[in-house]
Amino acid sequence: MNNEQSQLFPIKTEINELDHLTIAGCDTNELVKEFGTPLYIYDKFTLTQMCKIFTNEFKSRYPNTEIVYASKAFSNLSIFKIIEQEGLGLDVVSGGELALAESINFPNNKIYFHGNNKTKRELKQALIYKVGKIVVDNFYELNLLNNLAKDLNIIQDITLRLSPGIDPHTHTHTTTGTLDSKFGFSLETGDAAKAFKYAKEMSNLQLTGIHFHLGSPIFELDPYALAIDKVLEFISNLGIDSQNLLEFSPGGGFAIGYIEKELPPPISGYADVITKALKEGCKKYGFDQPKLVIEPGRSIIGRSGIALYKTGAVKEIPNVRKYVSVDGGMGDNIRPALYDSKYHAVVANRMSETPKDLITIAGKFCESGDILIKDINMPIINADDTIAIPASGAYNSAMSSNYNMNPRPPILLVDEGKAKLIRRGETYEDLIQYDIL
Repeated sequence: MNNEQSQLFPIKTEINELDHLTIAGCDTNELVKEFGTPLYIYDKFTLTQMCKIFTNEFKSRYPNTEIVYASKAFSNLSIFKIIEQEGLGLDVVSGGELALAESINFPNNKIYFHGNNKTKRELKQALIYKVGKIVVDNFYELNLLNNLAKDLNIIQDITLRLSPGIDPHTHTHTTTGTLDSKFGFSLETGDAAKAFKYAKEMSNLQLTGIHFHLGSPIFELDPYALAIDKVLEFISNLGIDSQNLLEFSPGGGFAIGYIEKELPPPISGYADVITKALKEGCKKYGFDQPKLVIEPGRSIIGRSGIALYKTGAVKEIPNVRKYVSVDGGMGDNIRPALYDSKYHAVVANRMSETPKDLITIAGKFCESGDILIKDINMPIINADDTIAIPASGAYNSAMSSNYNMNPRPPILLVDEGKAKLIRRGETYEDLIQYDIL
């Protein structure tokens, strides 16, 4: 692997004397023999290092910063425990993610509850667990939450999610901060101004700050600076004082490398732009510097994960395309079908062989769109080779399904030569047990 390719894989990725891909001292081919394929592997060292890098890069520039892991990228008991041990907070977007946090007694004051249509049940669950902040997304939720808090005799801290109208130039399905978005109170329509007024009138809600999120993955830095200035100017024009701006969150959305030709800026680059824009904006508009809340998910967990598959059928169409099929696909990674996402791949059992063949890696699901990688140069593929796809730690397992009644794959955590099962693979019995005859 060249230097650019190595940045797609977990930090402790090597090639051993058998010419096999190893992660944290574990031979991926030996893990495949034991656990089968498809198989997902997470490297603990990479995960903890990313937590430390985010913490250090932001706090060294802006000490009053809290890093909050966006759990929608991948939710798992063992991962949540590592996130807690690293001192990060947790961003949840459903009652299920909150229940997972509750099950390990994740510190409630470090939980932020997001979502554009939280149910009454979910909001009540959050109030009872006394989560630190509920990020209110719309007027319906504002009223519903206030009534629920009143019934429980609770004063709940909230932040308001604003939609600043800034385009981060990412995929339309993952752009969230523009005018045409289901998320947040729009600055352009006047809803954001009304939301501040209504929030301050709510008897059982305490407005403590604002949140916005531009989208994901964002490879550019300028949209963050533009959005921060625009939001601070807007709040200043409303006459909001620093008591209602104790916290300021520009969300996350930081990119990771999926292919060697498209590597993201370093975390230090995001930290430089965001902290500088916030400090300059506060000075410009007369605010005390608030607590900065950063919500990376993909960029903390993405690089630590790889997906492993076994090859099967090969179909060559002369002068058109050569399909190599693997035993997974859109059921465990829907991102290529949903977002046209690009990935890199290697033959994990023959790492040093020179790429000689232009192929398309197809999944096993009964859809023509089930293509994991289109047109990639790889060594000549044999049946039963092991294909490894890096940068698979975020949104692959989180968005997985049982389409075609395929069980979800097992997930391992590797560390210093040892592998621990952190989610067992599903069985056919698992899939059938919820049906009622």
